[in-house]
This record gives sequence, structure tokens and C-alpha cells, in this order.
Amino acid sequence: MAVRVVLGTQWGDEGKGKAIDVFAKDYDFVARYNGGNNAGHTIVNEFGTFKIHLVPSGIFNPKITALIGGGVVMDPSVLVKEIDSLVKAGIELEGRFFISPRSHLIMPYHRVLDGLYEAAKGAGATGTTKRGIGPVFADKVSYNGIRWSDFSDLSVLDERLAVQMDMKNKIMVALGGKAMDYAQVRDEYLGYYEKVKPFIKEVFPLVRGGLDSGKNFLLEQANGSLLDTDWGTYPFVTASTTLASAATAGLGVPPREIDSVIGIAKAYTTRVGGGPLPTEIFDDEYAISVLSEVAATTGRTRRAGWFDSEVTKFAAQVNGVTQIFLTKLDILSAFDEIKICTGYELNGKSVHYYDIDAYDLGRVKPVLKSMPGWKSDITSVRDYADLPQAAKDYVDEVERLLGVPVGWVSLGAEREALVEKK
Repeated sequence: MAVRVVLGTQWGDEGKGKAIDVFAKDYDFVARYNGGNNAGHTIVNEFGTFKIHLVPSGIFNPKITALIGGGVVMDPSVLVKEIDSLVKAGIELEGRFFISPRSHLIMPYHRVLDGLYEAAKGAGATGTTKRGIGPVFADKVSYNGIRWSDFSDLSVLDERLAVQMDMKNKIMVALGGKAMDYAQVRDEYLGYYEKVKPFIKEVFPLVRGGLDSGKNFLLEQANGSLLDTDWGTYPFVTASTTLASAATAGLGVPPREIDSVIGIAKAYTTRVGGGPLPTEIFDDEYAISVLSEVAATTGRTRRAGWFDSEVTKFAAQVNGVTQIFLTKLDILSAFDEIKICTGYELNGKSVHYYDIDAYDLGRVKPVLKSMPGWKSDITSVRDYADLPQAAKDYVDEVERLLGVPVGWVSLGAEREALVEKK
């Protein structure tokens, strides 16, 4: 039996989807255990290009059973679209894709409230995706959530939804929004339930039974470790726990069963929305144009920076990362000189990520080391030994700074654009 967690060690968008897609061939189960559809994993394989937000990325392996744990919140409209797109692409879901009835639903009022709250904060807005993630998690912990299990008894659903809509309409109107129609929301979500109902099943017996019978599990984190509610750059974070430990609460896998944690790290750093990004590039238009990307979920342009070993090392330590999966090394082929952050200074003193809050993190001076680039196309390389020496030196420096071995290096979006570092 093997239980492997795959997680992001930065602020998301590290390339977790590709890693899951690569690893899936060796596993029996793949599961999402946290977050919601504010996370997007891009998959490029023989079936096409997919931007997956809820369905586990390993679904493309026909022998795998895919699970969504109760720790995941979901917008049913997004879920239904994903299911339809996968079925259209020829992916068989019946009997191998299951959703926990404990999962909380993002309701229309959650999305509206997300936007109204951000607008009310003005200059203090935290840069949410406005997908309703914060409000749905707030409802979850304040006993106001709606779960798939509520739909099994319409009297329970009607009672709970009526109470919630009465409260939420008052709040939305007070913040300058419009009240929503109860019957319209109820009918819309009952329609979603009918489409999703065949996949709703308590997943704990599947998880426990699989563990007891020696099956292999691949656990898929959403978001990045530095967006964790407790250990991330609060308040510029997501609403859920994004660490490896969330697999217990969100799926039911005991901590002692996890035997490896793969940390996905992009070869540079990007971030969507607000919050500190210590290595952000402001004065090099060429570097910004090369490293900036468009986020798979929000469509927003990501802010770009050099690789930050300080935050990535912290993420590796707090998660117990056993190996690094380094992505997008090929993008750095555009540079004659590459910079890498080896630490921080604040007011002339050396500081670590964990010494300071998010506001001080936005004021630190990154200590940057320059390394020579390789200025050659490496996307077709399939053996680590064939990489240019400068590229291997860069990977070795990342490994040295993090104190964790690099196991894989991704050289492009395609599944086969990968080398294993022995």
C-alpha cells in the first residue's frame, strides 16, 4: 500500500494537475480532499486539454476510482459542466467516480456575498476569486451550510434553505445587492442534484476498505500551501486548510497512513490577486512578459517573481515534503541570467518567513543570487543527463536551498515532457 499526497508549495498554480496525471498510472484511487472550484488544474493528454476544478485530475486513468471528499466545497454548476465535458471526451465515470454527501455546496448567494464583501472592503480587499469560497466555508463553520446530504430529504432541504435565504437576502440588501428568489434557487439546485445524484456516495468505506486491502492512494491538494488559513499569508489566503494534514479531515485518511508527500514547485514564482510576493519583478518588462501567466480558474494575469526558496522551504518543512516535483523549467530558457531568492532582509536584519506576518512579508528585501541561463530549448529532453549543465546547476541549487531532493523536472505542459532526476 502507498498513500501519496501531492501538494503545491507556493501560492497555487504550481502544476499539480500534471503531476497527478503523471503519477495516476501507479494508483488505485485518486482523491480531492480540500478547497473548492477556486482551484484549477490544467491537464494535457491524449484526450485533449482540460481545465479541471473539482473532479480529481487522475480521472483519465481508466483503472482509477476517483473520490471527492467531504472537505471539498463545490459549485454544482461547475461540477455538472466538468462531468459533461469528461463524458463527451469519452471518459467513463459510472462506478468509478464518487462524491461525499458531506460536501458543502456553494449557493448563488455565496458568490454574490463574496463580491459584496470585497467591494465593501475597498482598498482593503483581499483579492478573492469571487467564487463564493470564503462565504461557503464561513457558513460551514457557523452551522449554516447546505450539503448534498440535505437533498435526500426535501423537508430538511426546504427548512434549511428557507432559513438561509431569509438571512442572506437581508445581508445582501444591506450591502447594496438584490434579494434572491427562494423558489428559483431551490429548483435550480434540485436540477443539479438530479444530475449529480448517481455519483453521491459515502466515501469513507471506500477509503477505509482500500487502505485495509493494500490499495494505493493518490491524494490531490487544491490551492498552494502559502494560501493556508493558518500558515499562509493571512488574510491574503484561501478559506480552507491546504496542508497535507487536511487529508484526514477532508477525506478520512489517518496521518500515519501517509507515506510520501510530493511538493510541486514552479521553477519561478507567481501569484494571483492580492497579498505579498517578495520576489515580484517590477523593473524588467521582458521578465514580466515571460513569467506572467493567465490563471486557469479566474482568467486573471498572475504576478511574476523569481524562485523564492524561503517560502518554498517553509512549505516543504510544514508539510513533511519528501520529494520536489519542479515544473516549468523550460520557461526559464528565455533568460541569459536567472535570479533565485536565498533569503530575506527586513530593516537590515535577516528574517525567515515564519518570523513575520503578511504585511512585513510585503516589505522584506529578497536576497537574490544570479545564475547563468542556458538559452536553449529543453522541451524535447527526456533524460535528465541531457539537460544543459546550467539547467542542472539551477535544479541542484533549488535542491540545496530547500534541503529536499528534486525527483522530477517538468519541461512542458504535455505528460511526456518530463525527466526523472535519479
